[in-house]
Amino acid sequence: MPAGAITLDDIVSADWSLALDSSTPTQAPGSGIGNVVQGVDDINQCLAIILATPPGSDPLRPTFACDLWRWIDAPLTVARPHLVREIVEAITRWEPRVRVLSVVIDPVAPAQLLIKITWQLKVDAGGSGNQRLVLTVPRTLA
Repeated sequence: MPAGAITLDDIVSADWSLALDSSTPTQAPGSGIGNVVQGVDDINQCLAIILATPPGSDPLRPTFACDLWRWIDAPLTVARPHLVREIVEAITRWEPRVRVLSVVIDPVAPAQLLIKITWQLKVDAGGSGNQRLVLTVPRTLA
């Protein structure tokens, strides 16, 4: 087994999954593969996957998605309530472990939106309180 490899003994949370490649520009592509995310980090990763998945792109779960892309190029005053609705509906449907407390959408640049989601575990035995996921989404697909 390679040095530094994660084993089952290293996983202490019931909520875990393999980490998506989180390499940075200073790291080699693929250097994050094989890492594990646990607990809140796992849930945040699952939420990010839900929000980044366009409808119909998962052939085994064709309804798994968040249809943010339908509203991403609309004027912000029109798009904001629809984006909030899409986010809350997708998380409610596809991530049963959490309850969405708030969704705030703000422009951060001419072509980017900052989405701040505050959520809470439905069963919070550990008393972890409210958690926040912050995503930056490009406003155009080009």
